[in-house]
Amino acid sequence: MKLSMRTDYGTRAVIDLAQRQGDGPVQSAEIAARQAIPEAYLEQLLTALRKAGLVRSTRGPHGGHELARPPADVTLCDVVMALEGPLGVESPQADGVLSEVPSACVIREVWAQVTQAVTQVLQSITVDELVQRQRERERRVMYYI
Repeated sequence: MKLSMRTDYGTRAVIDLAQRQGDGPVQSAEIAARQAIPEAYLEQLLTALRKAGLVRSTRGPHGGHELARPPADVTLCDVVMALEGPLGVESPQADGVLSEVPSACVIREVWAQVTQAVTQVLQSITVDELVQRQRERERRVMYYI
């Protein structure tokens, strides 16, 4: 399993939207500027998130993007899967010969356990929790200034 900048940028955009939940649609240029994400790339990410039902978009001069569900109802797993596809550890496909090799079967069982563990962690973290973590981090930074 490999997480790309796509997931990093997309998750940052989702956190940005969650922080502004209830304030109305947020324009992608604002998100891009705050999160240091190239705007053209952000548009692609927002499209993927919209297709997954995580983001709602409105066109027009007062349009923009907002979360389609409350941040407490969106997990990090939802975001990762919307941007990367199904979770799993990349491993060679089993063919007739490899399925007969005991070590190949054993390691595939381990990869399945790794995938299950990662999925459980990602499902246990909500976007709301990520927003709270960020706020706490900002409070600590402000304390030391």
